[in-house]
Amino acid sequence: MKPCVAAALGALVLLTSGCGYHVAGHAVELPQNVRTIAIPGFLSQTQTFRIEQMLTEAVVREFNTRTQFQIIHQTSADADATLSGTVLSAAASPLAYDSQTGRAASALVTVSMQVTLTDRSGKVLFQNPAYIFHEHYELSRDLSTFFEEDTPAMERLSRDFARTLVANILEGY
Repeated sequence: MKPCVAAALGALVLLTSGCGYHVAGHAVELPQNVRTIAIPGFLSQTQTFRIEQMLTEAVVREFNTRTQFQIIHQTSADADATLSGTVLSAAASPLAYDSQTGRAASALVTVSMQVTLTDRSGKVLFQNPAYIFHEHYELSRDLSTFFEEDTPAMERLSRDFARTLVANILEGY
């Protein structure tokens, strides 16, 4: 791989890794009557195994860790608000290649999500139609020590997404 191509790919990874897109200027203050949030399982429009489950679990964990809201794991009439999400796309692509073998040496996984928080009456309290998250991971070069790194990468991406989403909702972005 030419040094300029490797540098360009490296710059792309640094610029895009872990960044959640959010819409500026749409301040959100959750109404005082919101004490219970339903977070039913997110939907997935992808073929990526369990991605919607990992993302849902990470968001529930983040809400439980950072807030005093009661979290319900399904749609419920008892909830003051409902957080729904859809995984729009998930893709892994080679990022760098091993010059000796020609095999991919690292990959970049990219996930796109849309999320909406609505109150009991259906009023939108928070919405982001285009969260985009990236996570870089290395691929094993030696088959005898091979370790599947894509699942841990998706778990890291899920935690980053959950932290960003909850911060956006709580901090009014």
